Amino acid sequence: MKEKQLIVIARAVSMVFTPFYLSLVGMIALFLARDMKIFRLEYKLEVLLVVYLFTILLPTIAIRYYRKFLGWTHREMLQKERRMVPYIISIVCYFMCYHLMNMMRIPHFMSSIILASLSIQIVCAVINVWWKISTHTAAIGGVAGALVAFSLKFVFNPVWWLCFVILMAGLVGTSRMILRQHSLAEVVAGFLTGFLCSFFIILRF
Repeated sequence: MKEKQLIVIARAVSMVFTPFYLSLVGMIALFLARDMKIFRLEYKLEVLLVVYLFTILLPTIAIRYYRKFLGWTHREMLQKERRMVPYIISIVCYFMCYHLMNMMRIPHFMSSIILASLSIQIVCAVINVWWKISTHTAAIGGVAGALVAFSLKFVFNPVWWLCFVILMAGLVGTSRMILRQHSLAEVVAGFLTGFLCSFFIILRF
């Protein structure tokens, strides 16, 4: 495969598995579980709308306007020293989402997904002060951690789903390295950070 084609594929993978989308994907996957049939479709759509607005739409718009205001390109925004404000914007949006879900009295096992995502971003933001950890692999590591935690809480076998998530994590990590955004250590550290934060938060709540 030619180098240009490989880069195009790596960019596509990075866009598809952008960290913002994985909380919504995790919530959708949770709602597809057999035990979730007790909730009305309208209720599920309402929860998904809240998650979409505060974890995807709002932070994406805010970060985009911030980048345009400063006149930075997307690549310039990815530099370690310029990632802190986008982290803060995202953290505030996720905190608002979690707070609103609590006000709506949404069950804690649902809002724990947002709390896990919030904790991952806070830890990554702190680490980013010294080291450019991969938020892409942290996000998908969070999915893996959530899957294991929910399997323990609801007693189901997660092996096949976990194999799929780990495969996707490898694909995402490889893509980030092909694009020269992260080293192997940053990719692995991101996955482990996301996994541990998500696992312990969801298992606790």
